[in-house]
Amino acid sequence: MNNHLEKKNTILICDDEVDIVAALKIYFEAEGFRVLEAYNGQQAIDIMNKEPVHIILLDLMMPIMDGIETTKKIREFSNVPIIHLSAKSEDHDKILGLNIGADDYIIKPFQPMEVVARVRSQLRRYQDLGGIEHTDKILSSGALKMDLEARMVTIDNEPVILTPIEFNILKLLLKNAGKVFSSNEIYEQVWQSPAYGAEGTVAVHIRHLREKIENDPADPKYITVVWGQGYRLEVHD
Repeated sequence: MNNHLEKKNTILICDDEVDIVAALKIYFEAEGFRVLEAYNGQQAIDIMNKEPVHIILLDLMMPIMDGIETTKKIREFSNVPIIHLSAKSEDHDKILGLNIGADDYIIKPFQPMEVVARVRSQLRRYQDLGGIEHTDKILSSGALKMDLEARMVTIDNEPVILTPIEFNILKLLLKNAGKVFSSNEIYEQVWQSPAYGAEGTVAVHIRHLREKIENDPADPKYITVVWGQGYRLEVHD
């Protein structure tokens, strides 16, 4: 199953350290991926404008255009999963990456097979809609609608561009509209891993979801907080 999944995908590895790109390329090609290489953010964007890319490994500290600026620009036209690579371990760097649209964060130095595993995990969430079973093709609450087959979200029939993680959080909440989920429960179901440090990570993604689907994010109509318990998507006719 995994080999079939990976053979269909192209990974873009962007890092100004040539040795890192070369080493990761060996591992990903051995796993059946098509690998594209870039050494600064501008090269990465140029490649994405010409080639289909299914997931990106993106270093933060690069010349010409760094990973933060590159992520911002990519999010203007694509919701492809982005995993940041960085030697920085401070929490604020991780949160900064999540704030501007990254889906995951790996700290250098790393084991190449760990990177492969994290990429597999992101692709499964992106392509299998978070692994959550569903029967209805359309989920909705009021003017908020999600087409599961097309992976499209609209508000008042206007499309909303979400990252893969945002999409899967919203899907979980929409499918269970009216039910309260703690941060840990959201993390475990969407990230499919133990909820270590989940509260801050989930809060960042919820905030971004609100900015995209709410008329007034400070007074949300759809995703509300049940204090001391978690988040709930309100039911609207």
